[in-house]
Amino acid sequence: MTGAGSSRRMAALKLLRRRLIQAVPLMLGVVVINFVLIHLAPGSFLELMTAENQVSDPATIALLRKTYGLEDPTWLQLLKYIWALLHFDFGFSYRQNMPVIDAILLNLPATILLMVSSIALALAVGVAAGVVASMKVRTFWDTIVSVAAMFFFAAPSFWLGIMMIVLFAVKLGWLPVGGMATIGGTGGSIAGGAGGILDILHHLILPTLALGLFYAAIYTRVMRSSMLEVAQLDFVRTARAKGLSRNQVTVHHVLRNALLPVVTILGVQMGTVLAGSVVIESVFSWPGVGSLLFDSVSSRNYPVVLGIMVLGSLVVITANIAVDLVYMWLDPRIEIR
Repeated sequence: MTGAGSSRRMAALKLLRRRLIQAVPLMLGVVVINFVLIHLAPGSFLELMTAENQVSDPATIALLRKTYGLEDPTWLQLLKYIWALLHFDFGFSYRQNMPVIDAILLNLPATILLMVSSIALALAVGVAAGVVASMKVRTFWDTIVSVAAMFFFAAPSFWLGIMMIVLFAVKLGWLPVGGMATIGGTGGSIAGGAGGILDILHHLILPTLALGLFYAAIYTRVMRSSMLEVAQLDFVRTARAKGLSRNQVTVHHVLRNALLPVVTILGVQMGTVLAGSVVIESVFSWPGVGSLLFDSVSSRNYPVVLGIMVLGSLVVITANIAVDLVYMWLDPRIEIR
């Protein structure tokens, strides 16, 4: 067992090293493509400031163009940006009047909290519902789970969020309309103690449901199909022939192998969860990276937009590396190259 465990650790370390090496050109390609696409978009923050009469002096405009390197050709701006990224310099946000990395880190905890809670809800509900539907196949419970999954998959997240606000916040008054904490309260920080944490969790319920139920519907359908497929394999029949109970076979043999497709989808969807948080944060006025991205796009604050895209790419790459490692843990027979 010790030799097998050591071999698995060595294989995991080799996989991790190989994936990190592959991530370098991938990140470079992401930066180049995003940079080019953003610079192909019409308008700049100087044009927006001029249109809003925030800046009208030609000398000031010329100074700002020189300060932000807008006078350089695009290829030179790209090279300077890549060189700056190598030194962990994401540029400067004129709107927040601070470095881009500081502006992102200021809003990142709220987005991480929303993403983690939504993914946890989606996995818990999706896996549990999929298992129930597969064990009660072609029964009333299977029909209820399938109809609910179809509804939450078809319903747009922003519409679902608005309907939840109307029902639970406006009509029933059970939950807050939006924001991360009660205005004037002690919420929004750990310094607020247990009351502040509970206030944040109270505000987190609706955004988590609106974002997580869509992915829960996907995991439910995938888990149901995977459970039914694995249940027909030879090793499951062998386990039943040994006299194991249905619950033992389901938990120890079927469930672990059926989780593989769910893990795959989870890694691929990390980027879409981050993108979905942009809409949900706008609907619920949640002060996260999504709200920052929406504001930055509207104000042509392209350094922040680029920084968030680079961050999103890092999240997707990290999630896919984690998926490969989880794959090796769930099924040691899988050899990932």
